[in-house]
Amino acid sequence: MLDETKPAVSGVMQGDVSSLRHRFRDVIASEEQLRAVLGQPTERSVAKVVRVIDEHARRFIAHAPFVFVASAGADGTLDVSPKGDPAGFVRVLDDRTLAIPDRPGNRRIDTFRNVLSNPNVGLIFVIPGVTYTLRMTGKAIIVRDAELREAMAVNGKLPEHILVIEISRVLSHCPKCMIRSGMWQPETWPDTSNLPSFAEMLVAHGKLAETVDEMQTIIETGNRDRLY
Repeated sequence: MLDETKPAVSGVMQGDVSSLRHRFRDVIASEEQLRAVLGQPTERSVAKVVRVIDEHARRFIAHAPFVFVASAGADGTLDVSPKGDPAGFVRVLDDRTLAIPDRPGNRRIDTFRNVLSNPNVGLIFVIPGVTYTLRMTGKAIIVRDAELREAMAVNGKLPEHILVIEISRVLSHCPKCMIRSGMWQPETWPDTSNLPSFAEMLVAHGKLAETVDEMQTIIETGNRDRLY
C-alpha cells in the first residue's frame, strides 16, 4: 500500500531502488515471498515452453501484423519498441531464426543501439481479435544482406536494416489480460475525447518551438510520405 505520509520521490537512480522501497510498507524482496502468496505454476504452464519455432508458432506469426520488441542497453536501461506491417511481415528463416524488417521511423534506433551492446531481446506477437499472444526470447544481430532486404521489400522499398533473432524460448500467453482489458471489444473502450494528441505530446515533452498545429502537419506529412 502506498504510504502517503512519506514524500514523493521525483526520480530513482539507475539500478538503485532504495528510494522507491522507502515509499511503501510491504515490499516483496524474494521469489519465496511471491510463492507464499501465489503458489507454484501449473505443470502445463511450465511445460508449454518450447525451444523452436514450430508449426503452431509459424502459423501465429504468419497472421500477426504487430510485434513488441524488448531490449536492454549496456547499462541495463530497458526499451520496448512496437513494430507493425502487413500480417506476416516477420519472416521465419528456419526453426530457430526470425527476421524483422526496419521501416522508416524517427531514427532513434533504440532497439538497434541496445542490441549492439546487449543482444538479448524479447518479443510479443499480437493479432487483432485474438485474445492470446505469442512470446519469444532470443539473441539478435543487425544485418543488411541484400537478398534478405529484397525479400522483405514493400511497395518496392527495401528495409535498410533487418533485425535477425536466434530464438531460445517460445511460449503462448493466456488470454486473461486481453479479456480483462476488453482490448478487442469496442463497446468497452474508454472515452478518448480528452486524450492529448501525438502532436501535443511531442510539443510538450520536447519543449519544441513548433505549435501543435504545425507539428500535426509534420506528423501527417510523415505518415503519408515516409511509411516505406
